[in-house]
Amino acid sequence: MKKTNFRWVSRIVIWSLVLSTVFTLVSSAALEEAGYVLAFGVLIALILLGILFDMVGVAVTAADETPFHSMAAHKGRGAKEAIRLIKNADRVACLCSDVVGDIAGIVSGTTIAVVVARVAVDFSVSALVASLVVSGVVVGLTIGGKALGKRAAIESSQDIVLFVAKIIYRKNWLFAKISRKPMS
Repeated sequence: MKKTNFRWVSRIVIWSLVLSTVFTLVSSAALEEAGYVLAFGVLIALILLGILFDMVGVAVTAADETPFHSMAAHKGRGAKEAIRLIKNADRVACLCSDVVGDIAGIVSGTTIAVVVARVAVDFSVSALVASLVVSGVVVGLTIGGKALGKRAAIESSQDIVLFVAKIIYRKNWLFAKISRKPMS
């Protein structure tokens, strides 16, 4: 078993603080004067974000790096990035499933509180009833979505890892191109 890398843990804690602050600020700003459509849109976006990142975390842990070595030998785009993702599966899964996925879940909880307060006031409904209904729907969608996402991630792990790796490849290519551009 590997030793705990306290530097990695410190970095992930800092990333968690930064990302949770950004998610909370963005969702709060979006909800400040939002109607129900936008509020539920923010909730759905948070749920989907949590599901998608959870899928990536599971796919990276389930994927086999062997096919990517063949792709890398043939200079396939994203192959080296896929190998790097798989070799760092514990960190990628932590970042995707725990950091982004959990933050999305927590921020969706605060979003639920805003929606519940509005529903209770606007429709003269008990806050308890509104809370039970809204949080029940959100929890059901989140858990059901993650269950479906995990199955898809396991069955299509190679495709998902390659998709993410190609995004990383394109990002790296773009930044390399920008950094080589001469200043005029």
